[in-house]
Amino acid sequence: MSQDLLARITIRPEQCHGRPCIRGMRIRVVDVLGMLASGASEAEILEDFPDLEPEDIRACLAYAVTQLSHPVIIAAE
Repeated sequence: MSQDLLARITIRPEQCHGRPCIRGMRIRVVDVLGMLASGASEAEILEDFPDLEPEDIRACLAYAVTQLSHPVIIAAE
């Protein structure tokens, strides 16, 4: 996972209630991921958010991977 991509994600307690955003803007990672999940293309997202760059969308995906790639421990019965 590229640290350059992850560096695009910022988390500030005073911004968007501490939710992860893109490059200090008030564009939340969850909003971009939601648009992708709804079927929006990269081109559509970039058109809707002209301040975004293609790398920002990849950064959102990379951030999601880091949040989901933790070990899962299942207790023995």
